[in-house]
Amino acid sequence: MIGSLRGNLTAKQAPQIIIECHGVGYEVETPMSTFLDLPDIGADLFLHTHLLVREDAQTLYGFGSVEERSLFRMLLRISGVGAKMSLAILSTMSVADFQRCVEFEDAATLVRIPGVGKKTAERLIIEMRDKIDKAADTQGVSIVQVEASPRSEAVDALIALGYKASEVNKLIGAMDVNDKSAEDIIRSALRQAAQ
Repeated sequence: MIGSLRGNLTAKQAPQIIIECHGVGYEVETPMSTFLDLPDIGADLFLHTHLLVREDAQTLYGFGSVEERSLFRMLLRISGVGAKMSLAILSTMSVADFQRCVEFEDAATLVRIPGVGKKTAERLIIEMRDKIDKAADTQGVSIVQVEASPRSEAVDALIALGYKASEVNKLIGAMDVNDKSAEDIIRSALRQAAQ
């Protein structure tokens, strides 16, 4: 398995690049999130990689962060989600944004990704929720570090009170939470739920 590459960026034409390492040029496919952050041709480059071997091809995928590669690998394990769709997801949204979609059961946002229909979005939410939870349990952290905000603290508290993530998303989604403390958001959400 090729876990990473460090070398000279010799060509880039979205979504493919070539990195030359000790005289060998590696063709690497990247999500747009990584591609848009690439340096100029001729610059040194380091990428985390995943080698996908099939009967008819061996494809090397490159990512700017470990979190992107981890999410890519998790997505590949989901039935009906291949490398192409995984790259489309990573090209459309950040790892943190994807994790929020899963946590808040936001299928509407996932459906905007090219190639993702309603059923696939629902499957992504159900299956990735379990995988993200397992990653958090086994590694002690989630696949992404999301800074705690009053909104996320309120969401966690409401879920702990027994509300479903989809209910919490509806309650808080209709509110203006800017400059509010977690306590204020929770009070407003509980008042709204009681109506």
